[in-house]
Amino acid sequence: MTMKRREFSLSLVAAGLGTAVAPALAQQGGWPVEGTNYVRLSQPVPVAAPAGKIETIEFFWYGCPHCNAFEPTLDAWQKSLPADVFFRRVPVAFSEEPYGTHQKIYYALETLGLVNSMHRKVFYAIHNERMRLTKPEEISAFMAKSGVDATKFMDAFNSFSVQTKCAQARQLAAAYKIDAVPAMGVQGRYYLTGNMAGSNDRMPAVVDALVARIRKGVA
Repeated sequence: MTMKRREFSLSLVAAGLGTAVAPALAQQGGWPVEGTNYVRLSQPVPVAAPAGKIETIEFFWYGCPHCNAFEPTLDAWQKSLPADVFFRRVPVAFSEEPYGTHQKIYYALETLGLVNSMHRKVFYAIHNERMRLTKPEEISAFMAKSGVDATKFMDAFNSFSVQTKCAQARQLAAAYKIDAVPAMGVQGRYYLTGNMAGSNDRMPAVVDALVARIRKGVA
């Protein structure tokens, strides 16, 4: 259900390891239960959401089979978010390779405005076509095959701005104490994993409850 920090190699990903039996979603007075379904951060994290909006984050890794399986649920949820909720994805890097390279793929896509058209294709290439996407020549060939200008993509991939975004993503994941993916963060105050929520597909419901709590001014 989640992939832990220690599960580093793509061979483990291919084997589908990292799944755990999750607890049922607990409810207390209509709210998910702190310490069971989500964790409150001891030190709040600065948010990037515009003023007046509530930030929600998905922490993911392209090589994680559970992140791949979660994509349809997450995509449907984020497309129906109310106007006051700001959503963003943050790729994690538990080690430099292959995580760091996959981070750069995401932020290069973001830089070129290609997340909507290419994000799911990257997941598909890794999990359905068994591509590793860890070497520049493989990444460039994949982008060209997918109709992306490979030269522009690799320029973005190697750019200072993408390196900066990767560094910021690592700092954010560390501040949220992310040690498994997929995971979600809310307004720099809370985070949860699928194991906490009861399943990955239940995470958005917990996030919605936490967003409602923040709207009401409940700390």
